[in-house]
Amino acid sequence: MSNPEPKSNTLRSKRRRSALRTAAFLSPWLIGFTVFFAYPLLSTVYFSFMHYDGFKPPTWAGTRNWTYVFEHYPYFWPALRNTLWLVLVMVTLRVLFGLGVGLLITRIKTGTGVFRTLFYLPYLAPPVAATMAFAFLLNPGTGPVNSLLEGVGIPAPGWFNDPAWSKPALTLLALWGVGDLMVIFMAALLDVPKEQYEAAELDGASAWQRFRFVTLPNISPIIMFAVVTGVIQTMQYYTQPLVAGKVASGVIQGAGTLFEPGYPDRSTLTLPQLVYNLGFQRFDYGSACVVALVLFALSMAFTALLMRRRGGLIQAGD
Repeated sequence: MSNPEPKSNTLRSKRRRSALRTAAFLSPWLIGFTVFFAYPLLSTVYFSFMHYDGFKPPTWAGTRNWTYVFEHYPYFWPALRNTLWLVLVMVTLRVLFGLGVGLLITRIKTGTGVFRTLFYLPYLAPPVAATMAFAFLLNPGTGPVNSLLEGVGIPAPGWFNDPAWSKPALTLLALWGVGDLMVIFMAALLDVPKEQYEAAELDGASAWQRFRFVTLPNISPIIMFAVVTGVIQTMQYYTQPLVAGKVASGVIQGAGTLFEPGYPDRSTLTLPQLVYNLGFQRFDYGSACVVALVLFALSMAFTALLMRRRGGLIQAGD
């Protein structure tokens, strides 16, 4: 009678080799995930319950950092409202505008390359330079945009100097640099099968019906990609509102100067600015970690909600 033990040992050895081979292939991802995501996230959670200024060893603070941020820090709730406003309004308008420009250029018969280049070039402009240029163009007193509006009898807004117009001005800046979405949507639109358009035309479908029942279902994954990446990028919106506030306020920040972001009247304040202000200007790393965790939770919540609604665009055409 044969002994089954050698066969079981061979089977265990094969499984072990297969597991080691799988781990070896996964090791680059596992190392990257641990070093760049898991460890920073766990450290942020840890320091959110500690009092730490970067110089002395951290000490246990319990929930004092969370209480301070949510109840006593006067900049948190305005920054949260501004960030949510930018996510809902700026991302929506950028996606719609990028899709509209993509549709327009794919319909143009001549000069497509020229228009594509003209719409894409603003996206290549450095964020600081583009924001400074917009701040000067939209200057309430000397900017050419307001001079033009006053010349035709339209009341000139205050733009970056007016709390009611600062976020719309940032939205205009974002729409000006919509070239990245335009290119993505153009590729998706050109990939829609022409046979489906021809079949819809034979059935007597109008232009709107062709867009709704043919174009939209085919490009819905690209729309979802644009929305999700737009939400994540807007959750990290830092450079443009900070630069716009500094230029509009006329504050020259020198060595040792503490500039409070959000000019005018906290209307351009965003959560990433709070993370920098708390952590690297006030050296309150515990409170900065609390704000960072709020940003992470919001990003995950928006992404999960959008992924649950992923089939909505396709079902709209059914």
